Amino acid sequence: MKQIRILIADDHEMVRNGLRTVLSAHDSGWTICGEAADGRVAIELVATLRPHVAILDITMPELNGLEATRRIRAQFPETKVVVLTMHDSEQVMHEAIAAGAHGFVLKSDAGKTLVAAVERVVAGQTFFTAAAEALLLRAYRGQDPGARHEPAHPATLTSREREVLQLIAEGRSTKQVAYELGVSFKTADTHRTNLMRKLNLHSVSEIVRYAIRNKLVEA
Repeated sequence: MKQIRILIADDHEMVRNGLRTVLSAHDSGWTICGEAADGRVAIELVATLRPHVAILDITMPELNGLEATRRIRAQFPETKVVVLTMHDSEQVMHEAIAAGAHGFVLKSDAGKTLVAAVERVVAGQTFFTAAAEALLLRAYRGQDPGARHEPAHPATLTSREREVLQLIAEGRSTKQVAYELGVSFKTADTHRTNLMRKLNLHSVSEIVRYAIRNKLVEA
């Protein structure tokens, strides 16, 4: 029996408990090797535990699941990433795919499909829930006039700028951002200035609205 190590990252303990129950009950060879409440800790645990699969919620504090996925895929390509989200939008799905996720599971479907998602990605395949596939197909056919095609994280933003964007949207001042990231105030302020210029944003309130609209933070 192949032993599979799984990492769960979600900022809600109740959700983590539910996911752990579903996964642990499926196969005695599956082990929940670690849990995290934010993307930054998730990356640290992947580095030390080297799980076969990391299940990441998109909307997490400190570092969101999309950015965590990017870094995990870049640093630890052997770890498969399944993105878990309550946001059933075409934009979020495309962002997850662009970040390198192997699977996309809606929280509303997790009880029925998460096990299958883990099985598929471990086997080297990809997995999308039926609802996610329907959204992608509708967008492909041009039947979703409400779909936004603005990327949540334009390619022009650096990884650090995306990190600063989220922290500011979560209410941190530039001084606090500098402290949390271990950089100087001037460096943090430069990142803030650059991301606002690239995204054509002109105030903190616009940064917050942008982050909420693109599902990077909770409203």
